[in-house]
Amino acid sequence: MSPADLQAAPLPRALRAVYPSLKGKRVLITGGGSGIGAGLVEGFAAQGARVTFFDIAEQDSHTLVQSLSGAEHAPAFERVDLTDIPALQGTIQRLIDADGAFDILINNAGNDDRHTIEQVTPDYWDNRFAVNLRHLFFAAQSVAPGMKAKGGGVIVNLGSISWHLAIAELPLYQTCKAAIEGLTRSLARDLGPDNIRSVCIVPGNVKTPRQEKWYTPEGEAEIVAAQCLKGRLIPDDIAAMAMFLASDDARLVTNHEYFVDAGWR
Repeated sequence: MSPADLQAAPLPRALRAVYPSLKGKRVLITGGGSGIGAGLVEGFAAQGARVTFFDIAEQDSHTLVQSLSGAEHAPAFERVDLTDIPALQGTIQRLIDADGAFDILINNAGNDDRHTIEQVTPDYWDNRFAVNLRHLFFAAQSVAPGMKAKGGGVIVNLGSISWHLAIAELPLYQTCKAAIEGLTRSLARDLGPDNIRSVCIVPGNVKTPRQEKWYTPEGEAEIVAAQCLKGRLIPDDIAAMAMFLASDDARLVTNHEYFVDAGWR
């Protein structure tokens, strides 16, 4: 396969990195039923990790679980509304009580519905922050004690290229995504003495069914033209970074953001 082909196409499974330190690790992924989240679930399951993922999209989630039933540890789906913090924290505690503490938390869930400044009401503000920011903190708060008891852990937060580019009609989403980078650094500082690492992945425009809702083929071509590398990002590209950051290969990597955007910014 030529360098040009590798740039344009996803890396074949046989050529992808394997991280022995991820085998058997307990991983919690939010928003894992589709899009980038499904790529994360698939990637960590392929590493032999024990994956649980939260989502409200039941059909997509059950389909994903079925497709990965042959994995060493088939992923487990829990229907959880992340805007309901007592339900979120209660479910996490139930899972910890049943099977032990989580080693890795991937805070992936979010919603980038477009909205103008004029459309924002106080209720919509609260809803967008609940969907895109608040649950990240409370999920981290819930898993941290178990990670401390185990001697360490990793929290991976998903940011967004959008606020770095000032994309139109996303003021609340971009505010939340900017705050996630600050939250990542706060968690890294406060949890670092307990050997808990906190990092942030900043994806560019990733080709998913949801993103195809917002971009025409011509719009996608414009994005690729603006990138330094001309390949189209897919969920596997984000999962590849997440798996490295979560692995022991990145044992002293914390407190920073890592862009996977093909050089768009």
